[in-house]
Amino acid sequence: MAATETELLEKHAVPVYNLALRLVGNPSDAEDLAQDALIRALRSLHTFRGECQLSTWVYRITINTWKNRVRSEKRRGLWKMLPIDSLFGDKDGEAGSFPEPAGNDAPLDAAFETSQSGAAVQRALLQLDAESRAIVVLRELQGQTYQEIAVALEIPEGTVKSRLWRAREQLKRLLANQVLP
Repeated sequence: MAATETELLEKHAVPVYNLALRLVGNPSDAEDLAQDALIRALRSLHTFRGECQLSTWVYRITINTWKNRVRSEKRRGLWKMLPIDSLFGDKDGEAGSFPEPAGNDAPLDAAFETSQSGAAVQRALLQLDAESRAIVVLRELQGQTYQEIAVALEIPEGTVKSRLWRAREQLKRLLANQVLP
């Protein structure tokens, strides 16, 4: 059964935005990334062969769009990380809160139940390299299987498992070094 444009937008717009938000770290860039990814998916919908789930295919497009944007901005010298203070608190060190993803249908890790721990996890996620961040977000926040992640990132399933393990270990170290209020 071929996917329709309406199905793609109705079922995948919010999950794509949530994925984009966790990848880029701020709502404005997430909206731009999600919009670009959905437009690319809509334009390429006729090429979807049904060899994987539509969500996996759309996540692959989103991640590839994000990677292309990061590469392009780095080449042009525009890539910069926003100061953590601007996203998570004021200049006096008072904790701010990271915006939560849209909708309530995405599986969320228990660490995201409070805004402080959610902000700490997001700060740690932003410190991971692109591939590790994508794997953690797809597995832990989007609920994708190892096989779905492998298809979305176009890497072997065993590589997904080993990179996820390393990324989790790195996140543990990063979170252990953060002081929660």
